[in-house]
Amino acid sequence: MEFSAEKLDLVKELNLTQGVVEKKTTIPILSNLLLEASDETLRISATDLELGMRSSCAAKVKKEGSGTIPAKRLLEIIRSLPDAEVRFKVLENHWVQVTCERSSFKLVGMAKDSFPVLPVVPKALASLPAKLFASMVAKTIFAISSEESRYTLNGALLILKPESMAMVATDGHRLALVEKKAAVKGLSSELRILIPKKGMAELGHLLSEVEEETAVELAKDENHLFFSLGKRVLLARMLQGQFPNYEAVLPRENNRVVELNQGAISAAIRRVALLADERSRAIRLQVDKGKLEIFSSSGEFGEAHEGLDTSYQGEPLQIGFDYQYLLDFLVASTGAEKIRLELKDEQSAGQFRPLDDSDLDYRYVVMPMRI
Repeated sequence: MEFSAEKLDLVKELNLTQGVVEKKTTIPILSNLLLEASDETLRISATDLELGMRSSCAAKVKKEGSGTIPAKRLLEIIRSLPDAEVRFKVLENHWVQVTCERSSFKLVGMAKDSFPVLPVVPKALASLPAKLFASMVAKTIFAISSEESRYTLNGALLILKPESMAMVATDGHRLALVEKKAAVKGLSSELRILIPKKGMAELGHLLSEVEEETAVELAKDENHLFFSLGKRVLLARMLQGQFPNYEAVLPRENNRVVELNQGAISAAIRRVALLADERSRAIRLQVDKGKLEIFSSSGEFGEAHEGLDTSYQGEPLQIGFDYQYLLDFLVASTGAEKIRLELKDEQSAGQFRPLDDSDLDYRYVVMPMRI
């Protein structure tokens, strides 16, 4: 194999593969990328057996062929090179030579035959608006559980209907739900799929710079999900199992409503959190006529308190929350001018909503803490 490609094209594609490449060295070939050069195209593949990524870029192919090369080291080398043409050549014993202007590197590759074969992308089931899909991922990913024992909570549930899209994630302490009326092309009936957390993170990277009108093609086989965006394809092993009935935990009677400026409440919580207990991360919210007060205390550091003006005229109430849970939501709602806090009593879950001019229905439910 011998080919050349532009540095900037290579960096863009190699960046995308890094989250998919296996970090542990238990199976060395998974730390490598498979490079395949033919038809004026360089195809790049990466996998850790749970996720897979295929992408490609233009190349001048002198000799068709394929080879594997260490992923992390290759990206570091390509990044360090001048903005010029980079030449690749496979040598004896799977070594790969990389040259650019006066720089030359020889990397230890591995036999391409030991690289896992990635499954072929089946026929697309649906076409999703990429910008909306990216927003849904960002608004739910932080609520996915990291506890491996809670297998069905280790991913987000995507619910597609011909006329709407929804995504929900929960770790048992909080729940993020985002819904939107939007035509889903190619879909004739409801489709529910569980996307694993790592797959969600790589989807976020894949969709980070999409144009407004771009679409993501969704496909699946018995074991895998496929998300295609132009020449790039992300594969994720499907989570099997029953996602919990999330609708049962959505609050119905939270009639104490406080509206707050998004920037003001974010900044106030960040300041008060500086003196919160590091283990519990607990802060106390106290609402009364015309005001919201936020408190924290720690035997080690001291106490903090901050007040905000509101139009609230209901009965007083105090309730405790994990400040990190609130900040996760507030970061995901950065575009909103105001935040609506809906409470019932100090033992019941609080519900947060951003108030903005989009027709995205976004709800965040958080269980309270004892204070």
